[in-house]
Amino acid sequence: MRLVEGMSARRQCAGISTEQYGKMSRRRCCFKLQAGLSAIQKGGGRMTGIVVVFPRLEDAKGIRNLLVRSGFLVHAVCTTGAQAIGALEDLNDGIVISGYKLADMMYLELRDCLPQGFTLLLLATRQHLAECDIGGSMACLPMPLKAHELIETVHMLIRQCERNRRKRRESPREKSTEEMELIAQAKAFLMEKRSMTEMQAHKYLQKCSMDSGRSIAESAQMVLKMYAKG
Repeated sequence: MRLVEGMSARRQCAGISTEQYGKMSRRRCCFKLQAGLSAIQKGGGRMTGIVVVFPRLEDAKGIRNLLVRSGFLVHAVCTTGAQAIGALEDLNDGIVISGYKLADMMYLELRDCLPQGFTLLLLATRQHLAECDIGGSMACLPMPLKAHELIETVHMLIRQCERNRRKRRESPREKSTEEMELIAQAKAFLMEKRSMTEMQAHKYLQKCSMDSGRSIAESAQMVLKMYAKG
């Protein structure tokens, strides 16, 4: 299988270890990933990265080598969709570079298992691409690859990940019912005991939040605790 024009078959790779998810069923693998993603989607100190998955390990390593030489961090090299999905647990967002057909699933099944924040980059023949359902969080390139096209596409997808990450950070997080109740109780206390208007109480909680580095809900909880002690 000719992946990249001009790429030498003799190039050896350093090898990035991944956990063994090959024997895990697709359903269990998808469930395990989705169940553990709430912390990942909040950021949680985890990173952005690239996962490469092809049925032949030497093909996946060849793509990985090309990306590493171009300055990209490749988080994992895999041979099955289940391994690739397992590798995403260490990432916040990123790109999965995949072949058309893997040993355990087709590209569409892999795409449907990807969590929010991840894009599938499909590498396939022009004949296969003509039959593909391209859309949503997915991009594609024809094979055999031109190295500069792969590099440019990965750069573009990483910039897109960064833009989406900024949007998620800038978007106000929706407060839970419990948090909203805490804020309402703290406002009611301030209005009754401090003779504040609702707007003044809200601004007071905002100021407490900014001064302490806590959320407004946490500041409201502190106000109520102080009231209980008093």
